[in-house]
Amino acid sequence: MNHEQDRRELRDANGLTEAEFLKQYNSDIYPKPSLTADVVIFRIHDDDRDPDVLLIRRKGHPFLGHLALPGGFAEMGETIETTAERELEEETGVTGMEIKLVGVYSRLGRDPRGWTVTAAYTTTVKDGEIRPVAGDDAGEVCWASVRMQGDENGGELTVSVDGKCVNDELAFDHHEIITDAYRIAALD
Repeated sequence: MNHEQDRRELRDANGLTEAEFLKQYNSDIYPKPSLTADVVIFRIHDDDRDPDVLLIRRKGHPFLGHLALPGGFAEMGETIETTAERELEEETGVTGMEIKLVGVYSRLGRDPRGWTVTAAYTTTVKDGEIRPVAGDDAGEVCWASVRMQGDENGGELTVSVDGKCVNDELAFDHHEIITDAYRIAALD
């Protein structure tokens, strides 16, 4: 008897095989969060200027008009990495990025629409390597300068557009995600 066959014939405390258990299993008994992906793209310059982060301006609720990372909801049957790549393309036209996981963000209340968990990814590009354009849910795309003030581990990341700090204009928990991605990318 092989391992797969042995597993199918094992019975649980209720006397059910795995096939019998799965046939009667009701997945609706467990509430489920919505699943999203966000992408942090840092643009690195050849000179000593601070790096930039790619942002979109949201053209829909929630956070209408606020700056945000490109991202959105997973579709049925796609991996979360595929979601990140698809949303990045839909909102900015950017494709072919090699992305790295930053983390999973699940704090209750992070999205006013309800229980939403996001997987955040990051990548870096050189100045001029990509040319993002607004699409889908993005009213516009822009590059914002990022600078760590103070010690990398205890410092505060400032995100600025045209010299103005926009930390308070970032949607959801995107300031936290950008900060974590900055630390992972070791951009200091």
